[in-house]
Amino acid sequence: MSTRTVLHQADIARALTRISHEILESNKGPAGLVLLGIPTRGVTLAERIGALIADFAGAAVPVGSLDVTMYRDDLHRNPTRSPRPTQIPAGGIDGKVVVLVDDVLFSGRSIRAALDALQDIGRPAAVRLAALVDRGHRELPIRPDFVGKNLPSSREERVNVHLAEIDGVDEVTIAS
Repeated sequence: MSTRTVLHQADIARALTRISHEILESNKGPAGLVLLGIPTRGVTLAERIGALIADFAGAAVPVGSLDVTMYRDDLHRNPTRSPRPTQIPAGGIDGKVVVLVDDVLFSGRSIRAALDALQDIGRPAAVRLAALVDRGHRELPIRPDFVGKNLPSSREERVNVHLAEIDGVDEVTIAS
């Protein structure tokens, strides 16, 4: 198996900075925003984006996590998936612009599950999607609003996101 690095630490930092600016511009500021990361690495990315938005806009944006495990349509194929905590910020999501944050967008099934999970929590004014990597191969009509890197890949390849907080290094690799 060969592995190549396609994004390094500086590339990830640039992508997250751009995503943060695009979120602020799209929302016309930080008011009414809530960032929800999809575990595991989406939560870390949401926290980083939240910190960048706070730096740029001078106002904190609530950040939480949204576990989608029990909403997935592939549990019968991967029953060992263990749920992670869902943590909704104190102000909730009703009437807010919720930005779902994930590391890799592939088939779209995790995001479909996230949309189902959101319905059980509240009614946001709008839902947006930010992904560090969009690798294509969508099975559902889901498209990210904010993308760090479009990374065409084959279905046989595996895109791995490594983040310093979890893995000790910031990088995105493709294994074939």
